[in-house]
Amino acid sequence: MDKSGGEIVIESLQAPKFHYDKKHDILYIIVGDGEEEFVEVAEGINLELDSKGRVIGIEIFNASKILKILK
Repeated sequence: MDKSGGEIVIESLQAPKFHYDKKHDILYIIVGDGEEEFVEVAEGINLELDSKGRVIGIEIFNASKILKILK
């Protein structure tokens, strides 16, 4: 992710994996592996970045409210 406010690029050779935690209403989208650093990009939405600043995951809190398709 360009920390100067540029575009977010997700580079992955593997298909994304999805996990929904119904108890906590969190959707996890995993697109890579590595050490994680979390960056909140909007209220309830975090990006997980690897050591090079590449997006390796996305967390969406209150997912059922944000993404109506989960109902």
